Amino acid sequence: MTSKDIRDKYIKFFTDKNHKQIPASKLVPENDPSTLFTSSGMQPLVPYLLGQQHPEGKRLVNSQPSFRAEDIEEVGDNRHTTFFEMLGNWSLGDYWKKEQLEYFLKFLTEELGLEKERLYVSVFEGNSDIPKDEESQEIWKSLGINEDHIYFYGAEENWWSRSGPPEKMPEGEIGGPDSEVFYDFFPDDEFKEDLKVYSHNGRLLEIGNSVFMQYQKTKDGFKELPQKNVDFGGGLERLTAAANKNPDIFKTDLYENIIKEIESASDKSYEDEVNKALMQVIADHLKAAVFLIADGVLPSNKLQGYVLRRLIRRSAVKMHQLGGGLTPLPGFGGIAESVLTTYDGVLLDRHTLRDNVDKVIREELNRFGDSLDKALKEIEKIQNIDGKKAFDLYQTFGFPYEVTEELFRQKGQEIDRESFKAEFEKHRNLSRTASAGMFKGGLADHSETVTKYHTATHLLHQALRDVLGPEVFQKGSNITTDRLRFDFSFQRKATDGEIKKVEDLVNQRIKEDLKVDHMIISLEEAKGMNAIGLFNEKYADKVSIYGIGPNFTLDPDALDQRNRSGYYSAEFCGGPHVEHTNVIGKISIVKEEAISAGIRRIRAEIVLN
Repeated sequence: MTSKDIRDKYIKFFTDKNHKQIPASKLVPENDPSTLFTSSGMQPLVPYLLGQQHPEGKRLVNSQPSFRAEDIEEVGDNRHTTFFEMLGNWSLGDYWKKEQLEYFLKFLTEELGLEKERLYVSVFEGNSDIPKDEESQEIWKSLGINEDHIYFYGAEENWWSRSGPPEKMPEGEIGGPDSEVFYDFFPDDEFKEDLKVYSHNGRLLEIGNSVFMQYQKTKDGFKELPQKNVDFGGGLERLTAAANKNPDIFKTDLYENIIKEIESASDKSYEDEVNKALMQVIADHLKAAVFLIADGVLPSNKLQGYVLRRLIRRSAVKMHQLGGGLTPLPGFGGIAESVLTTYDGVLLDRHTLRDNVDKVIREELNRFGDSLDKALKEIEKIQNIDGKKAFDLYQTFGFPYEVTEELFRQKGQEIDRESFKAEFEKHRNLSRTASAGMFKGGLADHSETVTKYHTATHLLHQALRDVLGPEVFQKGSNITTDRLRFDFSFQRKATDGEIKKVEDLVNQRIKEDLKVDHMIISLEEAKGMNAIGLFNEKYADKVSIYGIGPNFTLDPDALDQRNRSGYYSAEFCGGPHVEHTNVIGKISIVKEEAISAGIRRIRAEIVLN
């Protein structure tokens, strides 16, 4: 069974059950400051999980390309990837546990033909705040899952929120217990170990997770959300592996041609266990790199660009270890082309992307070649290398531990692998802390101050278009309780006079105490009212629009035909917002700067009068 078969079956299964298919979001979120990448289908749906009405109703389904940078170091086995496609369905206060678990089991057994006897499930064992999920246990038993195939685990395993277990959740974050389903690839072998042991050694593969999103963290603990939500996610790669009874996702059609290209470029076989892990890393990383480039990301030393740089360079090192050379590396062009071919007409357009993908990867490989030369010269200077120095080479030049170790063995030296691991873990923990900080400073808490800043970004966006011209579009934002950060497209530095004019215009609209309206209307109506959006993106038939008005204009003829909307600002957005602008307070723009070619950044604060 092909991945396309499974994707199509999944969407049809749920649309036949009155779910509305919604478009996939971009891999790099335009307006979500909580994260660098879209890591699951639920990420754009947080406002609706909190109770806001979704334009398409209470039952939703889609297939979402996803990326998880935190899994980079995990890649190199039969199941872990950074890029994947997530099949998802949601109930926004409609059906609950019984229907969801029955739906997924029917999909697995009736649509994919998986044997019920090969399925194992896990459920939440409860803690001091949240009760044990005996309801899910009883539902699974009633559906024919043997009791000895049902396991209870704590919050580290069977609780889901974007920031982890309950104790790590910031105030305002939503989460809930979940129930995972695992497929057993070797059912004839005696089951002696714990379920999680087998899920780590490759015998079992997690193929879906039903999250029962019903809680929100408060300063006093957890409270029930206004509605009980179902948030399901299942990796297409893993479901395809299970449907074909092969535990290696890299042998599915989603990787088959990519692996063949790597074998050709390196003149090595994937069936060789020494080569297999290296090829898995190359296949995953270059696939992810192609998708990031397709989304407009370029290699750099910051944010998404840094992740892309790391993916390409790590792929190059693994290819070097395979004996495939480094730079120039013609084989990489063929591997990238195989990614484009695999997803052509489904998620990517091979013909329009080919030249740019090849150019970006080739230029980055050339830059990395220079870095490697420097790293090799640095190694020659070092007489005695320890774990910290090995990690410094890894961190500074992207030079992997294995290569450093091999070179010093040739010089008669051994490196303490444990001290390298200690340095590596220290860095990983710092990275996780930074990522959590980025998440915590986003919109997820829906606090009063963050909501004010979020509404102010709409006023700022329109004021920039008023002063600088209609070519200005938002390219990202990051909002904390201390300030707002707003990125926008513009080819030159704004003058001090222009920035002052923008600031005055925003504060004028705040002072006018404009009403903020929320509308759920058709996409055509939104276009007709000239609401700000990216119309080359895929939108649902119905969309969420926030209008701030009425449309007072100083010079209507000089503006961008906004008066047909009736609002000063009309913009695609999911919320949250204040109801009247005067509650925001006075805004002060404290900085305007360039962050990349054609992209500027404004930082602003609410100031006390």
